[in-house]
Amino acid sequence: MGYHKSMGTILVPILVLLLSLNYMPCKAQLSTTFYDNTCPNALSTIQTSVSAAVSRNRRNAALLIRLHFHDCFVQGCDASLLLEGSEKAAPANNGVLGYDIIDDVKAAVEGVCPGVVSCADILAVAARDASVEVGGPSWSVRLGRRDSPSSATADEAANNLPRGNMDLTQLLDNFRQKNLSPRDMVALSGSHTIGQARCVTFRARIYNNASDIDATFANNLRSNCPANGPDGNGNLEPLDLVTPNTFDNNYYRNLRDRRGLLASDQVLFSGDSTDSIVTEYIDNPSTFDSDFAAAMVRMSEIEPLTGSSGVIRTLCSASS
Repeated sequence: MGYHKSMGTILVPILVLLLSLNYMPCKAQLSTTFYDNTCPNALSTIQTSVSAAVSRNRRNAALLIRLHFHDCFVQGCDASLLLEGSEKAAPANNGVLGYDIIDDVKAAVEGVCPGVVSCADILAVAARDASVEVGGPSWSVRLGRRDSPSSATADEAANNLPRGNMDLTQLLDNFRQKNLSPRDMVALSGSHTIGQARCVTFRARIYNNASDIDATFANNLRSNCPANGPDGNGNLEPLDLVTPNTFDNNYYRNLRDRRGLLASDQVLFSGDSTDSIVTEYIDNPSTFDSDFAAAMVRMSEIEPLTGSSGVIRTLCSASS
């Protein structure tokens, strides 16, 4: 009897350790030095291409950050969104742009080291570089992701991506499923300090809402967003009307003043649990910057393919 107890005492922690290791290898194989020997100019090549794209149009910074976000939330950070297929064409990804920018970055990287750097890593680095180009924070990107050989489904996109009409409970649950905290969610939402949204995504908020929206703000938006679609569905408005092309904390001031463009923006400051985080970011912009950077790192490491999993695509839009 004593023998069996002692063996159990030994085997149980070993089993726990082995099970734990099954969940560790993907992130453990990511490293900031991954391409130091195989493609030492990869990061500088990506940065040069991203800088050129943002110089042409500062909106491109928002497009690159959004691409990375939409990719990671569906099937993990594997560049599946870039493939021509059902995920890219899904209604949940309507309005997602910037694919041509990534194609240009990939072509430049292929020119210095063919077949080495994944599209998934390019997305992660390009998002960081885009933030820096418009005055946002920088962060260290661990590399070594590989690309998915196949697209996710439209249903997977619909079930995993947050929507502009979600309430706070739905948003918190959506991010929790990706192991992201409420603070991560509020910080990542701050990417809406840059970029634009289509009329169809905020029409209901400016016409059917009188309680948590500034009346003047709503009235001004109506001039570019007709009450009934499809007319005007694609008309654009900046997510931050005050400093639309600069990465700063003004997004949170807008929420305090009931001037969040999307319903899912305004619910972050609506008398509920995340109000205190919004207030903190208003009062301490450096805290927002550091929290955003940390949340981007965590998001960029959602279920990556590493090691012998996945592929390295030569063209980001094609699996072969």
